[in-house]
Amino acid sequence: MEKIQVKVGWSGNNYSCVTENSALNGFVVVTNKTLDGLKKDFQEAIQFHIEGCVHDGDALPEWLQQGEYELEYQLETSALLHRLDGILTRSAIARATGINQRQIGHYASGHKKPRVMQREKIINGIHAISRELASVV
Repeated sequence: MEKIQVKVGWSGNNYSCVTENSALNGFVVVTNKTLDGLKKDFQEAIQFHIEGCVHDGDALPEWLQQGEYELEYQLETSALLHRLDGILTRSAIARATGINQRQIGHYASGHKKPRVMQREKIINGIHAISRELASVV
């Protein structure tokens, strides 16, 4: 089964996603206020796009036409941090990562993008918090 990479970000007040897979013969872009809504809408949008391409006679791979693909969502740091809103505070993430809380806010808003090492620190910090929570009986 083929995998289609979907990049998810945060823009303004919405999640946004795009895929640039060359097999699709174009781009598919969706926005939604929730991550679950975004995924649902994106699934519908990609099916609509494929049906339109087939109807127009565009060349698409058989695996795409048959629905033999899996969508793999990759959350940018901004989307990841917004996904955790209401679950983890930015203050807790800052303490776990050693990254200034204000900087975490810049990453969450999308005004700044973290370097690879900073993103890894954020992900490792979130995992450390989850292990700590899981250890509580």
